[in-house]
Amino acid sequence: MTGSERRVSQLVAPGPATFALHTLGWRAFQDLAAVVLRDIMGQSFQGFADGNDAGRDGAFYGKWHASRAAVAPYQDIIPQGPFVLQCKHTSTADATLTLSIVADELAKVQRLVQQGKCRSYILFTNARLTGRSEDRIRDALRAIGVEYPLVLGGSWICQTIASQRNLRMFVPRVYGLGDLSQILDDRAYAQAEALLRYLEAELSTFVVTDAYRRAVEALQRHGFVLLLGEPGAGKSVIAATLAMTALDAWGCATIRAYSAEELLTHWNPHEPGQFYWVDDAFGAVRHDWALTQSWALRLPSVMTAVKSGARVVMTSRDYIYRDARRSLKEYAYPLLRESQVVVDIAGLTRDERERILYNHVRLGDQSPSFKRDLKPHLDAAADAQPFRPEAARRLGRSGFTQSLKMDRKAVVDFIEKPSGYLSEVFGQLGSNQQAALALVYVAGRLSPPLGRSEQQANLLDRLGSSVLGAGDALVALDGTFVRYGSEPGGEDAPAYSFHHPTLREGFAAFIASRPALLDLLLTGLSDQAVLSQIDCGADEGSGTLVSIPPPLYPLVAARLAAMDGPLSAEWSRRFAWHQFFVQRCSIGFLTEYLARDQEFVPRLLDFGSYLGTVPQPRVLARLHQAGLLPEADRLTAIARAAELAIETPDSDWLDAPQWKALATDEDRRDILGRVRRELLPELTDQISAWRDNRPSFMDPHDYYYPLEEALGRYATALSFDQAAAADLQAAIEEVRSLAANADDGTEPVRVPGWRAPRRLDESTRPDRSIFDDVDA
Repeated sequence: MTGSERRVSQLVAPGPATFALHTLGWRAFQDLAAVVLRDIMGQSFQGFADGNDAGRDGAFYGKWHASRAAVAPYQDIIPQGPFVLQCKHTSTADATLTLSIVADELAKVQRLVQQGKCRSYILFTNARLTGRSEDRIRDALRAIGVEYPLVLGGSWICQTIASQRNLRMFVPRVYGLGDLSQILDDRAYAQAEALLRYLEAELSTFVVTDAYRRAVEALQRHGFVLLLGEPGAGKSVIAATLAMTALDAWGCATIRAYSAEELLTHWNPHEPGQFYWVDDAFGAVRHDWALTQSWALRLPSVMTAVKSGARVVMTSRDYIYRDARRSLKEYAYPLLRESQVVVDIAGLTRDERERILYNHVRLGDQSPSFKRDLKPHLDAAADAQPFRPEAARRLGRSGFTQSLKMDRKAVVDFIEKPSGYLSEVFGQLGSNQQAALALVYVAGRLSPPLGRSEQQANLLDRLGSSVLGAGDALVALDGTFVRYGSEPGGEDAPAYSFHHPTLREGFAAFIASRPALLDLLLTGLSDQAVLSQIDCGADEGSGTLVSIPPPLYPLVAARLAAMDGPLSAEWSRRFAWHQFFVQRCSIGFLTEYLARDQEFVPRLLDFGSYLGTVPQPRVLARLHQAGLLPEADRLTAIARAAELAIETPDSDWLDAPQWKALATDEDRRDILGRVRRELLPELTDQISAWRDNRPSFMDPHDYYYPLEEALGRYATALSFDQAAAADLQAAIEEVRSLAANADDGTEPVRVPGWRAPRRLDESTRPDRSIFDDVDA
């Protein structure tokens, strides 16, 4: 049975479905009521303008559409309109609704009845509702003229959440509020539990934003979405929520991939219901050219998976994507030409910022007195520019606010300038806490027990800590600075990692301020961490790495030299290794490395297609610009490029930045002359070879585009030769014909029934401040 044929079964756990609705807050509960009314009961509505004495409750009114199939179960109880829906939310768990609690509403309801605005009345509450209380409230409503009263209590709402998949898509916070075995099959339940263990806090505070809605729509229509945003903007939280809702709505497994290679390794063409989550697709802190090139070369195959029914969510910091985009070719990212699949999550509305801030403060671990003192400043905090959800999370956690001055300016600065506060916070931590974070930084993901290696023991000793002290500190830091668990969609063992990438970067800056620890840090870092977490004198802008001083260059050079052999079979790490010499080091370090590795340049000269993406020419160009590449080696590189310009054919030498640096104008004229003399007479054979080598699974348009592009660029470069340009144009038409005739005409697989959540009508926004009960 394929994924498209499978339907997720309901697995009912013992007892009624229960969700912690009292933790939602009054505004989120009102939104939940609106979604139930509109998308479960099928009613259109408008906001109800309460009077000055309306108090703490929101309401809606409209005409009851009794003919709608969605409301068939309610037709006997609420057969006609106009109706009014009133929300009564309590933040007390297990509270019971009584007639005395709603007594103040009766006079308002009576006025609405007299005005002809309320024939049917629905009271929507998260409180417990006994049969006696329900009868008394309905009798009281009938007594003041309501013809059709209906009271829906917490148990009814919980059961509706458990039975209505679309409702959970519209209000994804409910995933973190109750027993998932009520709503998911056993396979999905196990994976959802893993997701929740890792991201419980994020999902419980999640706010449906326009970015989330657009991401859902992109996945539904195109099967692919790229989420862009600055650090701390909430990209990964949106991705995690999409993973949870996809698991529920489609019954598809979530697979966490870290590169195009990993995604394709896990892709099963016979299982279209697969969801891939790729965080920091082009680098976590700075642009990782190796990752970008991996995607550039493999995305046509990834898009084949998407066309076959896979769903892919990628995230990237906005400044990293801007840098990566310059290195990507249009043929490698055909979907990125469609603006629908690139979602920039910046630009939160005022309402969204308020909800995010409210959820983090209300559900954080701050004391009631702190929340009470903070409440007058939250409106100003919601107006902070920039506003980052991660900064809002820290405001709700006591570990980050020990020295926060409780005034308007300080609170706004805490949101707008988090790095300054973070540096101070790290400095205030005790030695055990600093040692625990250092172990996590070195390991990336730190699996207990501690002290299993000499490097860990040395680091603990140097920081004045112990295995016991650091272990206790990790437990205390969990939920604030670090998180413990298995990564969603992965198969790794539970481990400690930084709670957010910006915390890792902040700690990197803290470590860099303590030079005495750097040699020990280098010894403890894995090869992958050396390639991704340090630099040796590079003058880079965004993204914090640990900067290594010149006296330690020999230690880093020795590490890099030892990696070269084992890297030969690992494509992505080999690219990262070469990238270090291009982006992560100074001329001084390059000089140090060349003195240590005599075979470095000869190995760099052994490269293949494609000339714009293979890593070796970039390193050769860097060496040439630094005055460290012998002329004979430069000419060898040019000769190799000329061979590939004809054999592949590869036209990247025309304008790729590394070849502009390596090749002179005379070199380029010589290569173009060889293309004219040697490639043009063999065009028919070249096209036949491309046709015979096309993999059956690969989209023909994606496959032939590099050849069409190369021939087109050669036609432009040889436009002064009419005969050559005509031959190339004829070859291009033949390639286009091959692509068109090989097209199987299939459309991407679409999964029905997963709709993007709609924005609630702005008229539902009440005058009452959302922060009124933040300290409840």
